[in-house]
Amino acid sequence: MPGVEGRVALVTGASQGIGRACATVLAAAGAKVALCARNQEKLEQVATEIAASGGESAVFKMDVASEEEIKSGAKAIVAHFGKVDILVNNAGITRDQLVMRMKRADWDDVINTNLTAPFLLTQAVIGSMLKQRWGRIINITSIFGQIGQAGQANYASAKAGLIGLTMAVAREVGSRNITVNAIAPGFIETAMTSVLSDELKESMMKTIPLGRVGSDLDVAHAVKFLASEEAGYITGEVLKVNGGILMG
Repeated sequence: MPGVEGRVALVTGASQGIGRACATVLAAAGAKVALCARNQEKLEQVATEIAASGGESAVFKMDVASEEEIKSGAKAIVAHFGKVDILVNNAGITRDQLVMRMKRADWDDVINTNLTAPFLLTQAVIGSMLKQRWGRIINITSIFGQIGQAGQANYASAKAGLIGLTMAVAREVGSRNITVNAIAPGFIETAMTSVLSDELKESMMKTIPLGRVGSDLDVAHAVKFLASEEAGYITGEVLKVNGGILMG
């Protein structure tokens, strides 16, 4: 049974971290990858890396906080590749603050980028998937969308909402052979987690049964599986990639 070879994948936040890992892993497995993020220069570096390994990709500068850029970017991607088979909604931001001090703008920015953008991107590419009666939508949520986190009311709310979006869309499009799943990473070593205090990192490490911090590749390989034919009977699922912090 084939994996993702020959499929077209759109990955947001592909310039760094988990998104970059997802893009390179999917390309290595034979997918053609549309690289999307705000930083053109970093995207070009990822494209060069993929090409050097014999893969195929194209760069599409996109700020997912902009509805117009999402719509125009999706059209450009379909025009370039002819379709979108796999959507990886990975782009995300944090604006941490205690709820009593959180500014409305910080709430809105996180909700728009982490929840509204995946909704808009799903709308933008779902037609391509419905037409061919095959598709994979993979939303990168977070363990904090499942257990909450002090100082991250906006982030946790957006990620919890993304889980709800995943399940709702999975029910809507399942009859067209389109699966919609979420991946909930735990403590992953990325630029986003590098800013956490040493005290918080140490306390989190003590809660991980596997005894190590996760890597971006741990998440990327899970994405590749859910994007493949092998995962064709899995939909509406939240796959925990957290080293065992949260079970059940």
